[in-house]
Amino acid sequence: MPCKKLKEYLDKYDVPYLTITHSQAFTAQQIAASAHIPGKNMVKTVIVMINGQMAMAVLPASYYVDLTLLREITGEGNVRLASEMEFKDAFPDCEVGAMPPFGNLYNIPVYVAKILTEQDEIAFNAGTHTEVIQMKYRDYEKLVHPRVVKFAMQ
Repeated sequence: MPCKKLKEYLDKYDVPYLTITHSQAFTAQQIAASAHIPGKNMVKTVIVMINGQMAMAVLPASYYVDLTLLREITGEGNVRLASEMEFKDAFPDCEVGAMPPFGNLYNIPVYVAKILTEQDEIAFNAGTHTEVIQMKYRDYEKLVHPRVVKFAMQ
């Protein structure tokens, strides 16, 4: 079952979504294959540290975070990937590394790769390594209010 906080949030706002159960997988590419979701629709959540503060970088599974671009966009000099040890306690209702891209539920700012705005639907970890939620990108954007910027590279 998707993490309770996420499910309750989506249900509260009557957002249509589909929960897909798949065999255990740990990378976004593996999850897409296991859940039979096109790779371009599978989203990964990367936790970054921006001047010591956690933020989410949300991008297509086949892309990577360009930290130089993220530094330029934020205007902050210290931008790096967070370690699992740094963020594991920030998502107590999720398995480590399976947090959904809803930073607003955890008081964490969210940066979304501009390329995702071109997708009709997105799919992402639902708090476990065996479940994915699929929903309309526009619904996601309305709920999360992410900062949409270009920081993802293929």
